Amino acid sequence: MPPQLRVYVPPHPLIKHWLGVARDAATPPPLFKSAMIELGRWLTYEAIRDWLPTEDLMVETPLGSCTVTMVNPEVPMVVVPILRAGLALLEGAQTLLPLASVYHLGLVRNEETLEASCYLNKLPREFHPQTRILITEPMMATGGSIMMAMAELAKRGVDPAFIRIINVIAAPPALQKLGGNYPAVTIYTAMIDEEVNHQGYIIPGLGDAGDRAFGT
Repeated sequence: MPPQLRVYVPPHPLIKHWLGVARDAATPPPLFKSAMIELGRWLTYEAIRDWLPTEDLMVETPLGSCTVTMVNPEVPMVVVPILRAGLALLEGAQTLLPLASVYHLGLVRNEETLEASCYLNKLPREFHPQTRILITEPMMATGGSIMMAMAELAKRGVDPAFIRIINVIAAPPALQKLGGNYPAVTIYTAMIDEEVNHQGYIIPGLGDAGDRAFGT
């Protein structure tokens, strides 16, 4: 049976709270950025819950011996923030994954055609085949940016089953494109909104995440 796209909307109260703060048009940029950082932290917490490879080791406590479970350092962990807005989620993700390598991918959308183009690509030529990759992409509306990011990773031999996306708000067009092309990928999002307007913005959404996070 072919894999199906897995999309999780965690019922965590802090995710719901910070999404509400981010949606509010009256939220000032510093608080909006704080909300995005917190969403990055808690969505990452949910995304890596059963994902990071572990190993059992024997250690000596002050009073005796016991078996412990540790994250396996031999399996590379990578975070790919999609610039600009993905940087705010990255800050939260890094609090949980401080040793993960970070490879930036700068994508910009043409406001007339809604097509994405790349202005910065810091991805390596190839990845270790077991690399776990976390993509931070706050808004997935038409799917242009996330599809370009996935294509760049696929060129480098990344297995979509080892990719997880943390996202604040997703919309059906983006999810349909991902499901049709990369069904093995897994998404953790704070909410799915049903509408994308003719300008490519999610309704009700939260506006332009990059502009609001950086006060531009």
